[in-house]
Amino acid sequence: MNKFEQLGLNESLLLAIKDLGFENPSEVQEKAIPVLLEQNTDLVALAQTGTGKTAAFGFPLIQKIDAEDRSTQALILSPTRELCLQITNEIKQYSKYVKGLHTVAVYGGASITEQAREVKRGAQVIVATPGRMQDMINRGLVNIKNINYCILDEADEMLNMGFYDDIVSILSDTPDEKNTWLFSATMPAEVARIAKKFMHEPAEITVGHKNSGSATVSHEFYCVNARDRYEALKRLADANPDIFSVVFCRTKRDTQAVAEKLIEDGYNAAALHGDLSQAQRDGVMKSFRGRQIQMLVATDVAARGIDVDNITHVVNYQLPDEIETYNHRSGRTGRAGKLGTSIVIITKSELRKISSIERIIQQKFQEKTIPSGIEICEIQLLHLANKIKDTEVDHEIDNYLPAINEVLDGLSKEELIKKMVSVEFNRFIAYYKKKRDLSGEKGERSERSSEPREIRAGDPVRYFVNIGSRDDFDWMQLKDFLKETLDLGRDDVFKVDVKEGFSFFNTDGEHTDKVMSVLNGFDLNGRRINVEISKNDGGSRERRDHNGRSGGGFRGDRNSGGERRSSGGGSFGPRKEGGFRSDRNSTPRTERSERPRREGGFSRDAAPKREPGSFQREERAPRRSGGTSDRPAGRSFDDAKARRPRKS
Repeated sequence: MNKFEQLGLNESLLLAIKDLGFENPSEVQEKAIPVLLEQNTDLVALAQTGTGKTAAFGFPLIQKIDAEDRSTQALILSPTRELCLQITNEIKQYSKYVKGLHTVAVYGGASITEQAREVKRGAQVIVATPGRMQDMINRGLVNIKNINYCILDEADEMLNMGFYDDIVSILSDTPDEKNTWLFSATMPAEVARIAKKFMHEPAEITVGHKNSGSATVSHEFYCVNARDRYEALKRLADANPDIFSVVFCRTKRDTQAVAEKLIEDGYNAAALHGDLSQAQRDGVMKSFRGRQIQMLVATDVAARGIDVDNITHVVNYQLPDEIETYNHRSGRTGRAGKLGTSIVIITKSELRKISSIERIIQQKFQEKTIPSGIEICEIQLLHLANKIKDTEVDHEIDNYLPAINEVLDGLSKEELIKKMVSVEFNRFIAYYKKKRDLSGEKGERSERSSEPREIRAGDPVRYFVNIGSRDDFDWMQLKDFLKETLDLGRDDVFKVDVKEGFSFFNTDGEHTDKVMSVLNGFDLNGRRINVEISKNDGGSRERRDHNGRSGGGFRGDRNSGGERRSSGGGSFGPRKEGGFRSDRNSTPRTERSERPRREGGFSRDAAPKREPGSFQREERAPRRSGGTSDRPAGRSFDDAKARRPRKS
């Protein structure tokens, strides 16, 4: 029996669930659906973003709606246009086999007369933003005096955006005997006040601990000087070649400025904020979902309703003014059971906020240092080697091989590999050689000896290992594997960073002999594991193998015969297919454009066609477009503490 069937859902919903590929209900669905189906009750459900709340209230709502009655029976309120449209689309998918059920989205930025016309034709379910809904009520364009159900989705965020009075006014226009279902990630005082005023002995459901963060998201912070914040963002992006992220800023101005800098420095980035028109916002989100944009820089309000799969990182370029908002940000990643990372870039004056967030989300942050330029170069080089190895050959190239062989005649295999990789590597290393280390105190370059450091018990040791995500490891699985294989304690393996074809991890120095002797040569499903001590001294990278030999430069995997071979995959250079452009000379034009540009496109297949080296600036929204906002008109939202919106 299907697990959704065990919850009491009818045949038409089960057919839609099968079409959508849902197999097992999430925790909030498992808890909420039976309660809402079996009882006519009010409900308060606390669950993080990305846990399946829409289905948790959508399935029972659809089952309870009388599709033969064309009057409005349910109202769903959501904070933003994007979330409003997302909920509407999901309700339509869930009810595809329910004949006669009609759902209408009501939101600002679109024709109010057309929306009123759709409602008048018969809409059993209205999904609305508070500002537009209040406007339609004031104009007499909608009647919600006889509804049976009212759902408040992302209630905490609606109130944080200043919609308290609108929500109170809307709920006052609904019947007292209706059922109210409130879904929220956190429970601030204003949400509790709404529940107390408009709900009668509600059932309560909590997924995880109240206000806690998702268990699938790891949290880390980097402390830098304020002037180094943007440089830190770039380095973190460079150190994660496969990053697919949302970068949060406090204000629209900062959002636009950071996005423009990223684009200018050759990253696939775009801004998402309230000054964009609806068409611009739709274009940005379409590009982001298609992975043509790899770093989406957004305000908290504009990012509400972003439901994009496989976001790897959330980057807090600036912490929000309201600490509770951090929960909403981190909920953009680690969705549907997948693991994600939430990164915070802070200054020393903001360190106290980390403790405040830890208390709220009931999870600990890991403090990390910004990778040095040489460390980034190594990660990117191995990433490039992996990509070369995994590239599928189009045999059309066979026609050109005689001419190519003639040009490359006389080069040994080693020389050919060096030259091919150096096409991109030379520019990368030239850029980072000129850059200071950001990991030292107050952003100063750390003073390090050029001599290899003696490994002592108690000192942390960083290792390189030639296994990664392509071997079906994420950071948590690799950590568990290392602990079990090495017979170490829970906290003996730390700072685990998993890339595609390789990874890094730390132990205390006392475990070094065990790590080197046990892991080197270990057979993992027919693959020979190689582990080396990874060390950065005086700006140069050195690794020592298990025999104590040290080797300069950058090295890939070692095969069982000791011969060096490439490993890993992906473009060398952040966010751009092909890394740095090979058609540009290495002479910097200005200090600001010193960083070599790269060819556009997160993926050549996904990216639109363009000339090499050109960037899609037409996709980037103007700084001020005069378009409609996802908040009611006339409202300024230059920080996270918004004033109450004016009626639209």
